[in-house]
Parts: sequence; structure tokens; C-alpha cells
Amino acid sequence: MKRIITLLILLLGGTMLLMKTQETQSLTASTNVLKNHHKSGGGFTNTTADFTNDTALLGLIGRYISESRTDASPVDALPVTPLNSTQLNNLPADKDVVIRLGHSSIFMQVSGQKWLIDPVFSERASPFSFAGPKRFHQPPITLHSLPDIDGVLISHDHYDHLDKNSIKYLADKVTHFVVPLGVEQYLQDWKVAPEKIHSLDWWQSVNIEGLSLTATPAQHFSGRGLFDRDKTLWASYVIESSDSKLFFSGDSGYFGGFKEIGERFGPFDLTLIETGAYDRDWPTIHMTPEQSLQAHIDLKGKQMMPIHNGTFDLAFHSWHEPLQRISELAQKSQVALLTPVMGQIITLDNIPATYSWWQNKEQLESERQAVAAL
Repeated sequence: MKRIITLLILLLGGTMLLMKTQETQSLTASTNVLKNHHKSGGGFTNTTADFTNDTALLGLIGRYISESRTDASPVDALPVTPLNSTQLNNLPADKDVVIRLGHSSIFMQVSGQKWLIDPVFSERASPFSFAGPKRFHQPPITLHSLPDIDGVLISHDHYDHLDKNSIKYLADKVTHFVVPLGVEQYLQDWKVAPEKIHSLDWWQSVNIEGLSLTATPAQHFSGRGLFDRDKTLWASYVIESSDSKLFFSGDSGYFGGFKEIGERFGPFDLTLIETGAYDRDWPTIHMTPEQSLQAHIDLKGKQMMPIHNGTFDLAFHSWHEPLQRISELAQKSQVALLTPVMGQIITLDNIPATYSWWQNKEQLESERQAVAAL
């Protein structure tokens, strides 16, 4: 019964592709697929020729009932490095910093400004407080303990990325909110002043006191209920300061857009790439670790940080599988991978060592000792 409730929450909240629809694109080779994402009747669509979202709900219900799970959630408490406002206020103003807060939630200091990406501080990624995917760990800092935040960046409207309670708290405390087209209506409903909101289409940019933010394509979908499918846009972002260039994937399946973004904006000092919540039943809206690694390569990234993992149970794989697989793949491909503990401060001009914190206690202690000896 618990699994069925979770499945229905995911369907309602849009964090998985669960409804059988006919949206396979039929585009000629001459079509510029990255410019054709507006539906004629309103809303948005993916434009890759082989995109399809035909997962059958009944089949997924059957899997949730019958399929056994291994390590769906952690047995032991996950390591988290606590943060406070004094620490974040004392970060050197001339240093660009990235900190994972959990799932896809990021704190970053760039161009001397403090920003949050997809801030989700609620206990559940759900429209309800009593049901739905529950956090494996608490955020390393509470909403009430945050320092002054200059801006919030949102990738799309799903519950694990757009958290009503977090936005309502930040509404009168943040100067800038950057969102994909259509998402501004949610923010206004939650008392964010319209003049604070920058709504971007793909390839549009906003410059905020020397910080450039460009919304770029992603292959995903949107909706927070049963009847608002694809009414708002989804996006990835290019983040350019005077010292660093970052890429944030949001949620996306693997597609040719990564290569075009890399050609237009790369190389990137750091890519934050979705690596988690993948499954054979929704192969075009989330990436396997192999695809995440290829996206990083397409983007011409120098360092890769896998996100969208380690906080919520949103798929059938074990909670630690995405991190373990991408770690092994990166080592084999000689890709520089960052796997920070939630709350670990990553300074981009002097990146510290990270370790495989998701491993069991024996493996973890061995690796901790090896990192300490560096």
C-alpha cells in the first residue's frame, strides 16, 4: 500500500513519466529541433525526433507491487557537513563556491553573489506533508539559517525542484528569481513580486550585476497535477561569472542539445549533471550514468558533479547505485569527478578532495584514510 501511495504522489507531482500519451515527435532532418519547442495551442514540447513518453501506468503499478527492492533507502545516517550563515557570509567574496544541499538543490557564490538552485528544504518532495518521497537526510543548513540570498534559479516545476514552502519563505528575502517560461505564475501565486522574476525561454539570458544566466534546452516535461502537463517550460542553465563557467542540467534525458550547448558555451569549469532516478520505463526523460558521463563530455566539462541523487527515492534502483556507477565510469574514462558530502564547500579555484561517502562503513573508512593521506 505504501508503494502505491508513493506512486500516486509521483504521478500527481510529475516527478516521473507515468501517463501514456502520444507525443513522439516526427521531425524532418532539416528542422531546427531546438527552436520548435512551443506548442501551437500553448505549452511546450520536446523536439528530439525519437523522443517518446509512452510508459503505461498499469505496468508501473504492477512493478511497484511485485518488484523487490534492494537498498531503496540508506540503513545508516548519511554524512552531512553542517553549515551556518556565518560560514557562508565569511566565504571570500572573490571566490566562486558550489555546495550541494541535497538532491538537485545547490548553494553557489558566484561574482560575489549568493544564489540557490532548485531549493527544496521540505521534508517530502510532494504536494502533501504526510505522504510522498521523504528525505534521507536533513539539509546541511535550514531555511531560517540561510544568509541573505541574492537570487534563486529554478529548472522546472516538479515537486523535487520547485518547493512551495521554500519559495514562500524566500519570496520577500530574495531579489531575483530566474525561471523558465510559465513558472513565474507559481511564484506570483506564492507572493513573489512580479518585478523580481526573470522568465526565460531557451537560449535567452539575463545579466545580473555581472553574472550571466542563460536558459538552455533540456529534454524533460513539466506539471504539478493531472491536468497541467507541459504547460510550463523546463530548462538547463549556463552560469557565467567573471572567473568561472558552470552548467546545471536540471532534469533531462540524453539528447543532442548537450553537444550544441557545449559548442556554444563550453568548455565549462564544472558541470552539475543529473545522475539518478533513471529507469527502463522512462528512458528519454532521465539519464543513465553512462549518458550523464557522455553529456558531461559533450559539454566539454572539466569537472563533473553528479546531482539528482542521494536524497529522495524516485526510481527502482538502489539509492546509492547512481553514485557508484558514475564513480566507476568516470575513473575508467579518466573524467574528473566531484562527489562532495552534502554541505561540503567546493571552491572552484582550489577544489578539495571528495570521497565515496555512499559506501558501507568498511569501504568508507578505508577511503577516508586514503583521502586524509593526500
